Amino acid sequence: MGRGCQAAAVGLTGGTATKVSLTLDSIPTLPGIDSTLAFLKDGYLFASKRCARLGSDAFHTRLGGRPVTFMLGADASRTFWSGGRFDRHGSIPPTATHLLQDNGSSQTLDGEEHRHRKRMFLEMMEPPERDRLRAVFAAEWDDAAGRWQEQGEIVLHDELQSVLTRTAMLWAGLDLRENDAASRAFELGEMVENAGRFGPRNWMARTLRFRTEWWARGVIDGVREGSLDVPEGSAVHRLATQTNLDGTLLDRAVAGVELLNTVRPIVAISRFIVFAALCLNEVPRWRETFAAGDDSDLAHFVTEVRRHAPFFRVMGGRVRRAFEWRQHPFSIGQWVLLDLYGTNHDPRLWPEPYRFRPERFRDWPGDPYTLIPQGGGEYLHDHRCAGEPVTIELMREGVRALSRSIEYGVPPQDLRVSLRHFPAGPASGFRINRVRRSRATWTV
Repeated sequence: MGRGCQAAAVGLTGGTATKVSLTLDSIPTLPGIDSTLAFLKDGYLFASKRCARLGSDAFHTRLGGRPVTFMLGADASRTFWSGGRFDRHGSIPPTATHLLQDNGSSQTLDGEEHRHRKRMFLEMMEPPERDRLRAVFAAEWDDAAGRWQEQGEIVLHDELQSVLTRTAMLWAGLDLRENDAASRAFELGEMVENAGRFGPRNWMARTLRFRTEWWARGVIDGVREGSLDVPEGSAVHRLATQTNLDGTLLDRAVAGVELLNTVRPIVAISRFIVFAALCLNEVPRWRETFAAGDDSDLAHFVTEVRRHAPFFRVMGGRVRRAFEWRQHPFSIGQWVLLDLYGTNHDPRLWPEPYRFRPERFRDWPGDPYTLIPQGGGEYLHDHRCAGEPVTIELMREGVRALSRSIEYGVPPQDLRVSLRHFPAGPASGFRINRVRRSRATWTV
């Protein structure tokens, strides 16, 4: 296999999955004072490598001088997501929280407050709204493909960020003539790109976030004051009129944050679609199958991309109610990081976990605690991403587009995926050339 779609197994593991035998013993502690440098060096493989070495599903260490417990696997996932054992307060470094969620957002809430806000997002993502979003994406892709024909060569990741920004804004109810789509695409992309960084790049992205938040607050104010006309029931209208549990309107700053938390995840789907393009390129039989109109394995293909691709690395939580797991007591306030990537590549759950095999999902029972690229458990009661169905829907359309709607070449380039970089992606951004539309319009 090539260096991209299978790169999760190449650079650091030589292309083969490590054999592990994890036990139910009490949780061991890593030697050494602090694991921050090792965490940065090993990236997505940090926890799974050490769990394999220790023969344990969990271990204690320190990050940035703070005690933390890493966990992975189905049992750890079920323990982490179910039972209301954890909350999110202080569980993610502020450098990442500000870029990906920010204060007052749904993901920083717990209990009934979290469920109340989550219902709003789930209503936004119901099937009719997903269908409308897909139709907007289809039209925006087709418009972009016309431009790509004239450009000779494009970087698919960059182009998809722009396409998905326009898609998200139009779907949310915003007229692009009143918004600078290019600026929003750059700002939203930088938030995702630099969430896992420290230092100047992160600081610059957070500065850009302040600018985007100022714009988002202006949108909310415009809707509330009547100076900005948006469709009733649209995402922007819902956010501007959303209330707290006590019936008061959301604070304008919080409503602005949630507007960004509505559109930014849609833009981030560009990374999953690029990984899908990578896999279509490296396993061409799938592109040929979908091009022929056979969609019987399309859902399985998309699910395998989401399992296989390095997306979110870990999910953090703090113990809100003391409990015992694996003969170890977890005390209130204890910081825990669940290894999402390691669980999605756990060989006990996924035979040959570093091989790209969509067929594995033909008989998959749908366990919400084993496939967790965007969180686990239930949508309403747990912190599973409300936008996961939207991700799946837009990925399916992206795969259809790459297989049927355009023809293109893939020039020589660096398609390696470094697991030391978060968020991961092919080094080249996946360049394509000689783009030609194979259909004038989409069927949606």
